Amino acid sequence: MTVTERQMTIAEAADRVSGWLPGHRAEIIRGSLIVSPPLDESHQGTVFEVGYQIRRAGAKEAGLKVRPGIGLWLPTGPADYAIPDLSIVEAGIGDALVQKNCYAPHVFRLVLEVTSSHWADDTLSKPEVYAEAGVPVYVVADRKHAEVLVFTDPADGKYPAPLRYERGQSIPLPESVGVTLELSVDLLLDGED
Repeated sequence: MTVTERQMTIAEAADRVSGWLPGHRAEIIRGSLIVSPPLDESHQGTVFEVGYQIRRAGAKEAGLKVRPGIGLWLPTGPADYAIPDLSIVEAGIGDALVQKNCYAPHVFRLVLEVTSSHWADDTLSKPEVYAEAGVPVYVVADRKHAEVLVFTDPADGKYPAPLRYERGQSIPLPESVGVTLELSVDLLLDGED
């Protein structure tokens, strides 16, 4: 009997890591496996509070859903996907399922990432892949540098330079999101005002 050894694919490795490390998030960005630690309390607070405020601002009435932790299928590689901390998506998202709880990018209106120990992924790598995917608005709560970056209106697979906001300021959501709301930088960085 011959035993054939086969190398594991990156997608299989991501699935295994997810099983081995409960609470961690495995993503594939440009063919590289990225594993993020479980969300801390203030990180969770930001995701919950921002989602709550967007719902209160009329997301459902605008034909939108607020979803934490759903996958965004990326056009940057055959197995690439990201799992943003929070997404604002069109209500018909169910029709855009690609695979593995990952959805086509055209239904995403805004993605939010709150930095953790892998802050460079959120501030350097993800703006590139989200722009290539055509995500209209990408918000990064950069806790390491105490600022919020807002990337909008990608063209030719790139975002223009981000708008930068500091503590004490408010960020108006761009019209393309579909709801009118200003978010506090302090809320985005700390999980509460």
